Amino acid sequence: MEKKLLLVDVDAGVDDAAALMMALAAPHVEILGITCCFGNTTVENVCKNVLRVLKKCNHLQIPVYQGASTPLLNTMKKDYFYGTDGLGDIPDADAPGSDQVQREHAVAAMIRVVTLVATGPLTNLALAVKMDPTFPKKIKNMSIMGGNMYSRGNIDICAEFNFAADPEAAYIVLNEYTCPTSITTWEFASSHSLPWEFYEKCTSQDSEKARFLKEIYTVTTGYQKRPIPKLRTLYRKPGFVSCDCFAMAAAIDEDLVTESIFCAVSVELNGSHTRGMMVLDIDDRLKKENKVSIAKELDMEKFKGLLLAALK
Repeated sequence: MEKKLLLVDVDAGVDDAAALMMALAAPHVEILGITCCFGNTTVENVCKNVLRVLKKCNHLQIPVYQGASTPLLNTMKKDYFYGTDGLGDIPDADAPGSDQVQREHAVAAMIRVVTLVATGPLTNLALAVKMDPTFPKKIKNMSIMGGNMYSRGNIDICAEFNFAADPEAAYIVLNEYTCPTSITTWEFASSHSLPWEFYEKCTSQDSEKARFLKEIYTVTTGYQKRPIPKLRTLYRKPGFVSCDCFAMAAAIDEDLVTESIFCAVSVELNGSHTRGMMVLDIDDRLKKENKVSIAKELDMEKFKGLLLAALK
């Protein structure tokens, strides 16, 4: 199998942590660098969280870069779904220090690398194309976790967190990046939750990584186990959801997604209830040349295998 070289842009976040662990465990994947963006917590905390994950997985040699600390224009709503520090507020006296973060800015590093997996707000990616307009043409492909395809939101009525955190950045990326792009949306992740029995099987493996993930997910799984409102059950299945793992899995194994919507997309910037919502141009009214692949179904057994392997 051809070796996959990845640059991963994160706002880590326990789900970003799980996604990174999945990529680090894949034998045919090499992460060349990890760029950090605000989102689940401050960008400083994101950098610290990434270093903690790399230490647990014995991969501290991978360079980590600090990037955008705020959205391009708006101020985002604070959301502590993963704890105030993004990793479940679990103290770690042995965590690597911020002195291990690279001095080079994340966007400068991003421009030097050609493959992207984005699991946070898209601010770094938007800044990259503004610094180098030819950058999107240099990327082999891109996998994004974000947006929505049925106008159902998680941070706002009609918007998903990553896109709502910086709608202008999402708009720039979806309109100016011309590389092959796949997107796993909020609704896709919600409708492909994993049984709690499988989550226990994964996190009960006799490994430091499994114990670490179970510990940092304590706050989040507490939220996820709450009863789901009746209307949400139309697209949200009870069980464990780690949204960012879907984007990472799709990047690791191109055959994982078995059914997709292929169309042009954009992002709504002006609506009072729809700002940050991803717009699907199913009827090709925008007449855009670049289309994206939006996941609808996936091979769940392959996905489970990747998650199990990540925690061994």
